[in-house]
Amino acid sequence: MDSLDDLKKETEYLKERLRLCLPELEGLLRRRGFRIFSANPEGEILFRTDIQREEAYQYMKRYAFRIFLRDVIKRRDGFTLKDVARYASERMTRRYIDFLKSHGLVEENREGFKLLQPVRSFGETLVWFVTEVLRREFSMETLRGVKFRGRSVGGDYDILSNLTPGICFIEVKSSPPRQVQDVEIKAFLERVDDLCPELSIFLLDTHLRMKDRIVALFEDVIKDTLSYRPAIIRLKRELFYIEDTTIYIINSKPGIANNLEDVFSHFYRRRCLR
Repeated sequence: MDSLDDLKKETEYLKERLRLCLPELEGLLRRRGFRIFSANPEGEILFRTDIQREEAYQYMKRYAFRIFLRDVIKRRDGFTLKDVARYASERMTRRYIDFLKSHGLVEENREGFKLLQPVRSFGETLVWFVTEVLRREFSMETLRGVKFRGRSVGGDYDILSNLTPGICFIEVKSSPPRQVQDVEIKAFLERVDDLCPELSIFLLDTHLRMKDRIVALFEDVIKDTLSYRPAIIRLKRELFYIEDTTIYIINSKPGIANNLEDVFSHFYRRRCLR
């Protein structure tokens, strides 16, 4: 009995030492004066159950499926197979619809199909998926849809993750580049300035070019808000970072996990060179 009690005490001691060495994300935020008001909203996520989310995670890795879901939610009151088959064949789109039907998310009628889940936008479902990528692929503690009390900067932080040590902030956009406005870029940079995370990422879920629209918007906002003009440098493909900062601007081609891995790798290697 004594040996079992000793083992329990040693386990608790080790847990406490580990907690101190690897502080939880909420503790890291409180050290900066940020108290969480709310986090991890569920109301606008399409997939609600553990079974749905486990199966959906594999589908969500596909850009064509994410575009499909965006169209399904946009046409939630009624759509046909052709309405939502923009980025996949009709055979594959039918497979996507059957997946949603199997989980009671879509019903078929004479006119076509109808979404049963009361979800108005794809944004929170996409944010949920990115948090799962961070948790599953990179073992990162993560919060999403985080709101704080008593901050001068409004809005919520889409994703906050524990870099152990440090904080990673990710803004996630599901809109195509042409729909992103300069006010959204400005709001992102204001949140970066307020929280001062070790790493900040502006992630746009698109396979389109970033240079023409998004990078140009960042250049315009930086020109209007900063006393100096740091260059925006291409890391690779459509991945960029702002000179002399740890702010990255990325799309999702060839994949969200791939691009996040490239950013993390570059971020850590830059630190080693300093």
